[in-house]
Amino acid sequence: MTQNRQAQSRGRRVQWFLRDPGALIGACIVIVIVAAALFAPLIAPYDPTRQHLADAFGAPSLRYPLGADHLGRDILSRLLYGARATLGAASLVLAAMLLIAISVGVAAGYYGGWLDTLLMRVVDVFLAFPGLLLAVAVAGTLGSGLLYVTLAMASVWWAGYARIVRSMVLANRSKEYIMAARVLGLRTLRIIVHHILRNIAGPLLVLASLDFGLIILSIAGLNFLGLGVQPPLPEWGTMLNDAQPFLQTDPQLVMYPAAAIFITVLGCNLLGDGLRDWLDPQTRQR
Repeated sequence: MTQNRQAQSRGRRVQWFLRDPGALIGACIVIVIVAAALFAPLIAPYDPTRQHLADAFGAPSLRYPLGADHLGRDILSRLLYGARATLGAASLVLAAMLLIAISVGVAAGYYGGWLDTLLMRVVDVFLAFPGLLLAVAVAGTLGSGLLYVTLAMASVWWAGYARIVRSMVLANRSKEYIMAARVLGLRTLRIIVHHILRNIAGPLLVLASLDFGLIILSIAGLNFLGLGVQPPLPEWGTMLNDAQPFLQTDPQLVMYPAAAIFITVLGCNLLGDGLRDWLDPQTRQR
C-alpha cells in the first residue's frame, strides 16, 4: 500500500509539472542550451578561434549562419563553444559553493555551541562585503583565467548558502525522527546524510536552480571585465567585451551573446520557479 501511494504521488507530481507551461518552457530551454554546449564540437561549423579577415563583419549567410565578427570568426561556433565555458564555470561554482556551504552549515547547525558561533562569525565577515566586488578582488588577486574566476565566485557565494543550510538543519535536528535515530544509536554521519540532508535537499535544489542564472550573469560580468577567459577563447562575457567597440556600427555582435545570456537565465528562472511549486504540496493542490 505504501509503495502504491508513493507511486501515485510521484505520478501526480509528474502530471502537475507537465501541466505547468512555465516549468516546461524553462526545462526545454535549459535542455537545449546544455545539449548545444555538450555537443558543440559536433554542431559548430568551424573552429571558434579560426580567423578569416576577408570575412570580417560578414552578414548572416549559408556559410556563416549568424554572420562573422570583426576578425572573421564564425559567431555561431563561438556561441556554442562559449556556452561550454559559461555553463561549465557556473556548474563548477555551484558545486563548490554547495559543498562548502553544506559542510559549514551542517556543522554549525547540528553541533551548535562554540563551533556554531565561530563559523557564523566567519560567514558574517564574508557577507559584510558586496559579493561581486569581493569576487572581482579575489579574481584580480589570483590572476586572470576561468579557473580563478570559478574559485573567486565559489569563495564568495558560499556564505549566504551556509546560513540557509544552518537554519534548515536547526529546524530539523529537534524533530522526533532525529531524536528517534539518536535513541536507536545511529552514527552521527548516518543521521546527517540519511535524515537531515535528504530533507533539506529539495529546498536547496530549488534555491540553486534559481541562483544558477545569477551565477551565469556574474561569471559573464567577470569575463566581460577581462578577469576570466582570455582571447581568443570564446565565452559569452568575453564576446560582449570584444564587441563593445562596434556597438553602434555592428550591434549584432553584442546582441547574439547578450541574447544567449538572457535566454539561458530566463530558462533557469522558469525552471526554478517550476521546481519550487512542484515541491510545494499546497501549491500543487491550488
